Amino acid sequence: MRKRTLVIIFAGMMLLMSLGTSNRVIAEVTVNVGINVPPPPPLVIPAPPPVIVVPKTYVYFAPEVEVDIFFYHGYWYRPYQGRWYRSGSYKGPWVYIVTGKVPAVLLHLPPDFRRVPPGHQRIPYGQLKKNWRTWEKEKYWDKHDYRYREKAEHKQAKGKGKGKHSN
Repeated sequence: MRKRTLVIIFAGMMLLMSLGTSNRVIAEVTVNVGINVPPPPPLVIPAPPPVIVVPKTYVYFAPEVEVDIFFYHGYWYRPYQGRWYRSGSYKGPWVYIVTGKVPAVLLHLPPDFRRVPPGHQRIPYGQLKKNWRTWEKEKYWDKHDYRYREKAEHKQAKGKGKGKHSN
């Protein structure tokens, strides 16, 4: 939006200049659009990170990335020094967004969201990218246990006669 406005202003000024300056007064206009918010330091993530869904939120985070980055509704979000940034990719570029534009669910994540119990499913990036809309639309995580792998493995072990009473 800002870029488009600047292009229109620039085009208008060029038009005025092309009409000539003889016997005409040209008004000088200075436009300074921007918020002086420094970007966060760049993230170097060598491969698409697997994610884990934060229970009851449909927010996904990358536990193997050293800083907090979240995937929610098709965008990646990153808090840094009390500010929030958003990107279409886990690699950036990160664009500053005002706190009022940050989804409320991100602002109210449980403080211990990084504590992942054993057995929680790590979702490969490709599956997240392909399925997040369907999962949210169909409330997939409301119907499936976040630890379904652990439960399935436990059931298989019980069924194979590996208990103390097997012969």
